[in-house]
Amino acid sequence: MSIGIGILVFVAIAALALAAFVATRPDSFRLERGVTIAAPPETVYPLIADFHRWTLWSPFEAMDAGLKRSFGGAESGVGAHYGWEGEKSGVGHMEILEATPSSRVIIKLDFLKPVEAHNTAEFTIAPTASGGSAVTWSMHGPHNLVSKLLSLVFNIEKITGPMFEQGLATMKTIAESGKG
Repeated sequence: MSIGIGILVFVAIAALALAAFVATRPDSFRLERGVTIAAPPETVYPLIADFHRWTLWSPFEAMDAGLKRSFGGAESGVGAHYGWEGEKSGVGHMEILEATPSSRVIIKLDFLKPVEAHNTAEFTIAPTASGGSAVTWSMHGPHNLVSKLLSLVFNIEKITGPMFEQGLATMKTIAESGKG
């Protein structure tokens, strides 16, 4: 057997082994972070249900100085749309699918570039005994073969988790200051 054929066989076996390993990865993912805010749910909810207010707290808004934004549909709540296009943040759009005042917002989240992904973001807001709010921000979605492969290199918990924490901390500051 020539060296060239041996290399090709080795590469083919390595590719099959990688594909087999990638196929064993979970078919979905879930990322979740939470914070307690010393403000009632009625103060926190509008910061989430109105995409125009995301510029106040979302860490993704600050990624690109020249971020292009578009808004459509309802002003806030169910049917509100938000699209973005940026050098670092890529291209995508969101739509609020469910909005239960002062308690829950579910968003269809579509990333189009640089990598296509279709996920769901969910915010829950629960009143606390002290009159504040327990806020949870989660994102979940399917892992196709490409995202499974990418997850071997890019850990969503390590990359996106801190961004969720930053966003929730900023939301907390804004809600507690009453400037939202």
